Amino acid sequence: RVLSSRSMASKTPVGFIGLGNMGTPMAKNLLRNGYPVIATDVFPESCKELQDTGAQVVDSPAEVAEKADRIITMLPSSPNVIEVYTGPNGILKKVKKGTLLIDSSTIDPAVSKEMAVAAEKMGAVFMDAPVSGGVGAASLAKLTFMVGGVEEEYHAAQELLTCMGANVVYCGQVGTGQAAKICNNMLLAIGMIGTAETMNLGIRLGLDPKLLAKILNMSSGRCWSSDTYNPVPGVMEGVPSANNYQGGFGTTLMAKDLGLAQNTATNTKTPVPLGSLAHQIYRVMCSRGYANKDFSSVFQFLREEEGQ
Repeated sequence: RVLSSRSMASKTPVGFIGLGNMGTPMAKNLLRNGYPVIATDVFPESCKELQDTGAQVVDSPAEVAEKADRIITMLPSSPNVIEVYTGPNGILKKVKKGTLLIDSSTIDPAVSKEMAVAAEKMGAVFMDAPVSGGVGAASLAKLTFMVGGVEEEYHAAQELLTCMGANVVYCGQVGTGQAAKICNNMLLAIGMIGTAETMNLGIRLGLDPKLLAKILNMSSGRCWSSDTYNPVPGVMEGVPSANNYQGGFGTTLMAKDLGLAQNTATNTKTPVPLGSLAHQIYRVMCSRGYANKDFSSVFQFLREEEGQ
């Protein structure tokens, strides 16, 4: 007993910036593991839940950097990351030498590299560590982290990330974590659209959707969208399609990740014809009332398209 309380006492505070749907449950898991958390969010009301759980809330990222030498950021997009790190009240205004900065936002790998250079100038270390798994996995500490950065610093990052996730994978230099995440989500979108089209065609041809799914899943067409996350209502339980496409991974977020895939493809002159088309389909869905539904609602969207 004495031993465990001593190891608790030795856990130095961890900063956490960005307390949204993902950040709050992630920061809670750090608290559960005995790390004092010093947190902030641009919306003060977002901090309340974590404050009630025992975190210290401060006013700005700069203030977090004054008080903690390990900081995790979880933000919606590239401009937010740039602001939180390099803005007038940003982390790098007050960062201590040797601080470990871990960004779990999903952003353009080029921005991750810029932040790493800016951090290095201040004597700090920046790593990108985007996640897959969504809000449910964040709560259960079952996220997958894809980490990019200097390999010597990976162990220090791993210690914190294992409190919040089940899988932590080192991907290479800064930006490679983002690259892995973006590539996975591009394939996920393409696979989901393909699954939705296929199921819809089969249903039109008179096949029972459960039977069709069963056949696909024992055949070469099988994929994660067909066997784990089927988009057709009534085929599977416990997935968003069984609950009017509530929860899960929102269409807006998928459109954002496909936009990143598109940008990186353009920058590297990589042909991604299906990735581009998937991006357009999800962007159209966002403007047609699907923005806050799970991305598997592309099945419903395609059926409505034909009805017009």
